[in-house]
Amino acid sequence: MRKTIFFDRDGTLIIDKVYLNDPDQITYLPGVFEALRELQNEGYQFVIVTNQSGVARGIVSLENLDEIHRRIAAAFAEHGIKFAKFYSAPYSVESNHHWRKPNPGMLEAAHQDLGGVDFANSWMVGDRMSDVEAGRRAGCRTVLLAGVETPADSSFAAPTIFAPDLLTATREMIKIDRSR
Repeated sequence: MRKTIFFDRDGTLIIDKVYLNDPDQITYLPGVFEALRELQNEGYQFVIVTNQSGVARGIVSLENLDEIHRRIAAAFAEHGIKFAKFYSAPYSVESNHHWRKPNPGMLEAAHQDLGGVDFANSWMVGDRMSDVEAGRRAGCRTVLLAGVETPADSSFAAPTIFAPDLLTATREMIKIDRSR
């Protein structure tokens, strides 16, 4: 079983454009390539888990969603960073589908598909408390990036780390892991 970092996509790795459907509109957040290089050097595999209700609403096409993920993978690969897998939940907000965060379905699917995830030594990183809750339900440690929500805004359990940005969170994660 491998230690894994599950990343939300929008607002975590790329700027949240709200229903991004145009692959040419991908914009990376500052420090993401450096952060993932540091985490990759610690032996983590990376998985993206993203709610995409825009597909259910007819705003985002599956073809464009696949192309967006292909381009994200290619951009990170140019920096020597590899994603093990991309998962998306193309279900409506109202569906409560098991794959839609805060449910842990995408994380559990990665466990099956990738030959085992060491959830106790893994992290879920996102910009919403539903990301944090999905990680908690799967048994991961969690990170909430500041900007959209705070732990006080939510009825879900607080994250392990609440950080202003991904690079700061990365260094806290590494510090925690090395102290274990």
